[in-house]
Amino acid sequence: MIEAAMIWNEPNNKSHWDPELDPGWGLFAEMAIAAADAIAAESPALPKVLGGLSPIDPQFVRNMADRGVLDRLDVLALHGFPLDWNLWSIHEWPDKIREIQAVTDLPIWVSEVGVSTFGAEEVQEWGLGRTAELLIGRVPRIHWYSLYDLPRAWEATTRHKEAEGSSYYRHFFMGLLREDGTPKPAAGIFPRFTPEMGICQWFHYQDHRLDDAVQWLRRLGVRYIRTGISWADSFRPDALAWFDRQMDALAEFDVTVTFCFTPEHRGIAPHHTSPPQVKEEFAEFCGAMIRRYAARTGISAAVRTPAAASAGWR
Repeated sequence: MIEAAMIWNEPNNKSHWDPELDPGWGLFAEMAIAAADAIAAESPALPKVLGGLSPIDPQFVRNMADRGVLDRLDVLALHGFPLDWNLWSIHEWPDKIREIQAVTDLPIWVSEVGVSTFGAEEVQEWGLGRTAELLIGRVPRIHWYSLYDLPRAWEATTRHKEAEGSSYYRHFFMGLLREDGTPKPAAGIFPRFTPEMGICQWFHYQDHRLDDAVQWLRRLGVRYIRTGISWADSFRPDALAWFDRQMDALAEFDVTVTFCFTPEHRGIAPHHTSPPQVKEEFAEFCGAMIRRYAARTGISAAVRTPAAASAGWR
């Protein structure tokens, strides 16, 4: 069920990791190494992925290599949104992949790529087709972001919210499906590219879309997906019951599970982009979740460790 464990999400993007609190990413490197070791201790054969890089930056990869992070990993993932946020052309995808291949021997995945319908739904339809042409056969995993539009009543997970202008609002229009669950034109052509192309869909705590999402994934011919289990959410009431429900619902798919987001009370600063006060706590969370779900065939036994007990991971 779980085919890979991803450590963090876009660590070189200030919307997901605070570079002012961690200049040079030394704290991130220490945390990532601890997390990789904890995952390996629970499931030695499970591939470990460095959370998708955004921007696609060879210098960041060299930094992680110099700090020993890449020695603990099996895959390096990239994110790209050239029609929405990146300052490069969609046609440059092969060049971007080659830039990273030049500085690491690790396999490359594209764990988020997508096109918003902020300006026009037809742009997404064209962008999906062109992305498939450029990436299928070039990398072994392509996670299209995303299945659903983000509901307008929710917030996008960025640091500066509406101050980002139109860049912020594009987050709400990335789905193949509109907020009400009706399909956009791109959904009609997506089955042409499955099962070679998968889906990245983040599910929020107690997400009402989960069951419908599974039905749509089947309908679209999706075989592999990427989603997240949030460290921050693990401190919510009944968090494990929600994690269990999410992972059981996705059991038929090959899942890359992403561990990220610092709980406000466990960070150096009180926000989700902060390095944790104690890196071992994030590592313990990763290990506990792998122990619970890596070989899951049903509701597993409770996770019982000192850190798990203190965090409420019953």
